[in-house]
Amino acid sequence: MAPGKKGILERLNAGEVVIGDGGFVFALEKRGYVKAGPWTPEAAAEYPEAVRQLHREFLRAGANVMQTFTFYASDDKLENRGNKLTFTGTQINEAACDLAREVANEGDALVAGGVSQTPSYLSCKSETEVKAIFKKQLDVFIKKNVDFLIAEYFEHVEEAVWAVEVLKETGKPVAASLCIGPEGDMHGVSAAECAVRLVKAGAQIVGVNCHFDPMTCVKAVKLMKEGVEKAGLKAHYMVQPLAFHTPDCNCQGFIDLPEFPFGLEPRILTRWDMHKYAREAYNVGIRFIGGCCGYEPYHIRAVAEELATERGILPAASEKHGSWGAGLEMHTKPWVRARARRTYWENLHPASGRPQCPSMSHPDSWGVTKGDTALLQQKEATSQDQLKQLFDRSTGH
Repeated sequence: MAPGKKGILERLNAGEVVIGDGGFVFALEKRGYVKAGPWTPEAAAEYPEAVRQLHREFLRAGANVMQTFTFYASDDKLENRGNKLTFTGTQINEAACDLAREVANEGDALVAGGVSQTPSYLSCKSETEVKAIFKKQLDVFIKKNVDFLIAEYFEHVEEAVWAVEVLKETGKPVAASLCIGPEGDMHGVSAAECAVRLVKAGAQIVGVNCHFDPMTCVKAVKLMKEGVEKAGLKAHYMVQPLAFHTPDCNCQGFIDLPEFPFGLEPRILTRWDMHKYAREAYNVGIRFIGGCCGYEPYHIRAVAEELATERGILPAASEKHGSWGAGLEMHTKPWVRARARRTYWENLHPASGRPQCPSMSHPDSWGVTKGDTALLQQKEATSQDQLKQLFDRSTGH
């Protein structure tokens, strides 16, 4: 950590608002640097300039955490289902750490090294085997001296606890973030109990990320907070939700929606939705507030602008953004100039422009999770016979 920078716990203990960054895999997939399906982060080594630029845009938008682009960078995920890469997990993770540190040093940002759920856990591998995967990733984070660690995107609290137990051995601050909603994890463990288990395992920051929209995620973290307090424990809280509306999701979240992943654009939250999210998260006591899949830098800028008074600073990117549309005062068309006010944007109900489309979808709801044979993973590419079975099953839904 650069001299003079406060650490993550120092900031949170002081009641400061910490702004996270956005969802790199979705943002870089749209830019042509990540393949949808495996969602692996080899771009950190293949196209470092793309990853560096996205870090810079989130920094300029107000983020003061640069998460290493190491999502799904465990060796078992990098080799899963025929995925062929020219880089090892270690090379990808090292490159990601270097890029995050380079950009973090350009501002008042910290570097967070992250590990995620593994195909090995879904395939019912042992605790020892799964922890060995986390340990291999952790070796890079220790070598590169990240500022703190995040175990994120876990559908099952059991695996998240294993990750926390490995991460806490470093002595660095540990955050743990599940991809669950208010109903709890995929094995039916309540959100409150999930949080209690994570705190007891050693996480100082707990919360949720991905799979659900902002207000749903805030509700889930509120339940986690209540559970931790009822158990007589203490923690800080984080939330990094989707930038997609998900009112029709079940407990599996947005990956169960028929639009996932290539038809989600009509669900994207506006910048004004982000203002409401940031305020709601702050009001329930969450102080680490960021984003996940679907988040672009302008979304994070909206979060930073909504909490500018509490943070005592506006992000650099606000120089190109008038508060609540104030820049429209300079528009050539008078009816657009009439929109240069908070009440207009705060009360807008945007249309989708798709008259033939429903407002809600029906999740696939296959109901499979860890322990189901359908979730056993393999190094070999998915065969045509395997695909046919899936297609036939999908037709029946």
